[in-house]
Amino acid sequence: MEYRFRIIDKTLIYQGFFKLSEYRLQHELFAGGWTPEFRRLCLDRGDAVAVLLWDPQRDVLVLAEQFRVGAMHRPFVPWLLEIVAGMIEPGESREEVAQREAMEEAGCEILALEFIVEYLCSPGGTSESTALYLGRVDAANVGGIHGLAEEHEDIRVHVIPRLEALQMIGSRLNSAAPIIALQWLELNRERLLHQWGLA
Repeated sequence: MEYRFRIIDKTLIYQGFFKLSEYRLQHELFAGGWTPEFRRLCLDRGDAVAVLLWDPQRDVLVLAEQFRVGAMHRPFVPWLLEIVAGMIEPGESREEVAQREAMEEAGCEILALEFIVEYLCSPGGTSESTALYLGRVDAANVGGIHGLAEEHEDIRVHVIPRLEALQMIGSRLNSAAPIIALQWLELNRERLLHQWGLA
C-alpha cells in the first residue's frame, strides 16, 4: 500500500546558512484514516557528499579534524575526526563535489571513486541527505592545515592506519559518515584491492 501525506501550510521561519520551515500537515495511518493536523519543524541545508579517503597501498586513511558547533555540549571534544565532505552547489555533480572537497580539505586528488550509499542524516528534523563515497588516494605527501578561510574552515589533516582508525570508532570517530564508510570499507576492501589490481 502507498501511504499519502498532505501539506496544509509551509512557513519559512529562518533563512541564512540553513533554512528552517514549519509545516502543518497530515498523513495516513497504518490502521486506516488520517492523523489530525500537526506541526513539524524541518531544517533544510541542502544535500552533502562525504568521502572516505583511503590509500590502499599504504593501507592508511586521510581524516580531517575540525571544530563542530553541534558537538560543543556533548561528552567528547568538539574537534572531531571526520571524512572530507561538502554541500552540493547548483550545477555540481556528486563526483565533482567529492573531488573539490578532497582537494580543499585534505590536499588530495581522488584517483578512483566508489559509491557507498545515500542516507538521510536525521529525518526526524532535517531534509539533508549525504551521498557517501570511498576515494582512492596516494597519501605519500598528505598532511598540514587546509580549508577555505572564507568558510571559516580550520582543518588539520591526519594520515591514520586503517586498523587504528577502526579502533577509534566510538571515541575519536563519533559522527555517522566516517563510521558508516569505515564499516563499508571493511566489508568491501578485498573486492576493491582485486578491482584495482592490488591484491
